[in-house]
Amino acid sequence: MSILLCIVGPLFGIPAVICGHLALGRIKRSGGLLRGQGPAIGGLVTGYISIAMIPVIGLLAAIAIPNFVKARSTVMRNACVNNLRQIDGAKQQWALENAKKTDDIPTKADIEQYLGRTGAWPICPAEGTYDLRSVREEPVCSVPGHELPH
Repeated sequence: MSILLCIVGPLFGIPAVICGHLALGRIKRSGGLLRGQGPAIGGLVTGYISIAMIPVIGLLAAIAIPNFVKARSTVMRNACVNNLRQIDGAKQQWALENAKKTDDIPTKADIEQYLGRTGAWPICPAEGTYDLRSVREEPVCSVPGHELPH
C-alpha cells in the first residue's frame, strides 16, 4: 500500500496545489466572510512537497529496478544449478545401480525414478533445456551461465 502511495501520491500534488491556490484566492477576496486559510496553506505545502518527491521517487526506482532484475536472475540461476545437481546425482545413481560405464548416456526415462519423491523432470526457471550427456560429464543447461561450479 505504501509503495502505491509513493507512486500515485505525487500525482495528487498538482491538484492539491491548484485547489490550495484557488481556496486562498477566494478567502482573500471574501473580505473575511470565508475562513480556512490554515487548511488551504496546509494543502499547498503538502502539494508542493509531494511534487518535489517526484524526482526522488524516480531516483529510487532507477536504483531499485536493476537490483530487482539482478536478484531475479540470480535466483533463477541458483534454481537451475540445483536442478543440474539433482540430475547429476540421479544420473550417477542410475549408473551405479545398473552397472553402466562412464561413456553411457542415460535418457530422461532412465533417471526419472532417481529424481526424488515426485520423479518429475526438473524445469529450468529461465526456460532453458537440460542436456544429460554421458555419465562422466556433468549435465548442462542451454542458458548461458547456468552451469555447475567446478
